[in-house]
Amino acid sequence: QVQLVESGGGLVQAGGSLRLSCAASGSIFSIDTMGWYRQAPGKQRESVAHISKGGNTIYANSVKGRFTISRDNAKNTVYLQMNNLKPEDTAVYYCRVVLLSFGRPVYWGQGTQVTVSS
Repeated sequence: QVQLVESGGGLVQAGGSLRLSCAASGSIFSIDTMGWYRQAPGKQRESVAHISKGGNTIYANSVKGRFTISRDNAKNTVYLQMNNLKPEDTAVYYCRVVLLSFGRPVYWGQGTQVTVSS
């Protein structure tokens, strides 16, 4: 089994910054892609950013230039630095990892609330 523990959410004013962390532990041989999703009230979960094992990144258009995803492979941890936050960034943020093992299993974190006040 794999456990994902997220941290770093909270309440911040518009224009502020937060840094999310997600640490994976358990039966991990190797992690392929790590990423962040978010879900606002009444909306579907959407992709925010992804990073490959080699460090290639993909961002949603809505966060390009404001958010930065990074990872520490030695710690099995992914980060999301969020700058210039906007009220529309308010959501529950979930991390997601895909393992490099048979079937490429996918694991999700429990979610962390990010609230941006105007």
